[in-house]
Amino acid sequence: MLYLQNISYIHPDKERLFENIHLTVNSHDKIALVGNNGVGKSTFLKIIAGELQPSAGQVHRTGIKSYYVPQIFGQYNDLTVGQALRIGDKLQALKEILEGHLTDRNLGLLDDDWTIEERCNEALEYWQLTGLELTQRIATLSGGQKTKVFLAGMLIHQPGLVLLDEPSNHLDVQGRQLLYSLIQSTASTMIVVSHDRKLLNLLDPVCELGKEGITVYGGSYDFYAVQKQLERHALKQDIHSREKALRKAREKERETIERQQKLDARGKGKQEKEGVARIMMNTLRNKAENSTAKTKAVHADKIGGLSQELHDLRAALPGHEKIRFGFDNSDLHKGKILFTAAGINCSYNNRFLWKENLHFQIRYGERIALKGTNGAGKTTLIHVILGTREPDAGTVYRAGNRTVYIDQEYTLVNNALRVYEQAQTFNVAALQEHEIKTRLDRFLFTREDWDKPCSALSGGEKMRLGLCCLTISNQSPDIIVLDEPTNNLDIQNIEILTAAINQYQGTLLTVSHDESFLAQTRIERIIQL
Repeated sequence: MLYLQNISYIHPDKERLFENIHLTVNSHDKIALVGNNGVGKSTFLKIIAGELQPSAGQVHRTGIKSYYVPQIFGQYNDLTVGQALRIGDKLQALKEILEGHLTDRNLGLLDDDWTIEERCNEALEYWQLTGLELTQRIATLSGGQKTKVFLAGMLIHQPGLVLLDEPSNHLDVQGRQLLYSLIQSTASTMIVVSHDRKLLNLLDPVCELGKEGITVYGGSYDFYAVQKQLERHALKQDIHSREKALRKAREKERETIERQQKLDARGKGKQEKEGVARIMMNTLRNKAENSTAKTKAVHADKIGGLSQELHDLRAALPGHEKIRFGFDNSDLHKGKILFTAAGINCSYNNRFLWKENLHFQIRYGERIALKGTNGAGKTTLIHVILGTREPDAGTVYRAGNRTVYIDQEYTLVNNALRVYEQAQTFNVAALQEHEIKTRLDRFLFTREDWDKPCSALSGGEKMRLGLCCLTISNQSPDIIVLDEPTNNLDIQNIEILTAAINQYQGTLLTVSHDESFLAQTRIERIIQL
């Protein structure tokens, strides 16, 4: 049905994303496409969809209609819903035909698709968008509504091949459940890029994209995760073995050189005692020095080879295995009341957001999830807790505390700065330059990255830089607020974030529809809106 032969892609800036990709997709396959941020998953989907041409290789399709749902929808903001779904002309033709304008042009545009309007209504109803007009501008929709509109296109177009790029982004719990049900029930062939582990477990097989090609793992994502864990364990064993061999090689080098030097010194003493001529002494000394140099060279080659092997193995470790966090602890005691809401509510367009006024407290050390459907006012409540907005009803108490807000766009990171400059802004403890650069290196920002503009960083890189900045600061925040933190992250960076959060001892308030992330960060209480 779909065959990719020797596919390569090089960016216009000459950066190679991947090369020599071979993949066969059979009818009714439901493939999970995974890989680290920046490896080219979205580009790969666009090539399959025909929106991008590969730098080399060919895509062979056998009479199938494909439908592609991108990750970002901003380019469609000036279009209507119907236009974005590429059905605007067809709907207009049907309307004119029903009004008596039975022209060749209208019949050609409709192409005998007399049920198009019925399918549109059914699709919008399935995605709980019944009040939505097809003439409405995409720009007027929320993030969740935009996602649902493009997912509705699956039911409208009924394609043989569906390509989805992070389809659960911006969806609330109900929207995600509708997506899961559709994936399970559809007969369409699917290739899905996602970090949503619940969704990934509905797909089989898992294809991991890397610069050198695609590795196929038969089974669900859980099976893939087990295989990757076994691979990591084997890698760690190899690293341990090389470290041990390197230590032994260095000890052997030291012992051999010391023994050679003792023998040379003993021989020299004997020769002096026996009155060997000076010219012969120089010749013997040169031979001894050459012998020692050869010995050093032999051991240096061996040590150099082992060091390079060890470097390569360590480079293959996943990011979260290499990062060290070292958050400082707050001076606050466990259970201290940090925030109290007494009958609060906020208004929007002269109407209160919440049916009932809110009463709750937040204490130091708690792990809380803030839940609600799209539009329930979660972000508004966050701003009340942060103190950037006051409620329109009720009262609040905020204890003096240090709060860090990490939103979906990682605005904690200043796009106008470079990586090192951003880290320096959090250097309230007056760390030396080399200490800051050591911290950056711990968070996978090497020498080549220090002068990179923050605006050029991916979502995952901004998240890592933000976490690094928190460790550079002299004190851990009392509250960390995360607003949909996993939306723009790949699985490796989600693991990095999860590891950081699990080392943090303060209060955590999370807005997330990612149930796996909530479970792994040990959420213990829910505030439901």
